[in-house]
Amino acid sequence: MASHQLIDAYLDELSRRLPADAVDELADGLHETWRHHLDQGLTSAEAAVAAIAEFGTPTQVNDAFVTHATGRRAARLLLATGPIVGVCWGTSLIAAHAWTWSIPATAASLYATALLSVVACLIAAATSRHDYRRTRLGHIGAAGLVALDAVMLAAVVLAAPILVWPMVIAIPVSLVRMGLTLRHAQRLVGA
Repeated sequence: MASHQLIDAYLDELSRRLPADAVDELADGLHETWRHHLDQGLTSAEAAVAAIAEFGTPTQVNDAFVTHATGRRAARLLLATGPIVGVCWGTSLIAAHAWTWSIPATAASLYATALLSVVACLIAAATSRHDYRRTRLGHIGAAGLVALDAVMLAAVVLAAPILVWPMVIAIPVSLVRMGLTLRHAQRLVGA
C-alpha cells in the first residue's frame, strides 16, 4: 500500500507498543485519512502530517489502547470484587476449621502461592498506564482466579467434613465469578 515515510515511521513506532492486529487496523484508517488529505489538495508530506495529527501521537494512541484494554478492565473489576470473595471464603474456612481438614500443608502452601501470583498479575494489569502488553496479564490473572475458585470448590466438596453457613454465600459467589469470567473470556475469543 502506497504511503509516506512519516506514516511508515509512525506505524513502526506503534508496532513496538501494540499488537499487530491493532496496528493493522490503525494503518488502514491512517492511510484512508492520508488519501483523503491528498484528495483535498495537500502534498504527500502535508497529508501525512495532517493524518498523523488527527490520530494523535504514538504515545496518545498507545495510552488510549491501554486505558480501554479488556485485560486491564477485567483486572480492575476482579481486584475490586476480590476482597468480598476473600472475606466470604475466609469466614467459611474459619467457621469450618479448615486447618483440621485432611489437606496436605504443601497443597495449602501451593494454593496460597498461586493466589499471590494471580493477585500480582491482576495488579500489574490494573495499574498499567503505558504498557499494552502488561494489560494482558489481566487475562492470565482472570484464568488463574477461575482455576483457584474451582480448586476451592473441589476442596470444600472433597475435604470439608461439614458445610458451614458461610459457605452458602461463598460457594455461589465463586460460581458467579467463575461464570462471569468465563463468559467474558468466551466473548474475547468470539470477537
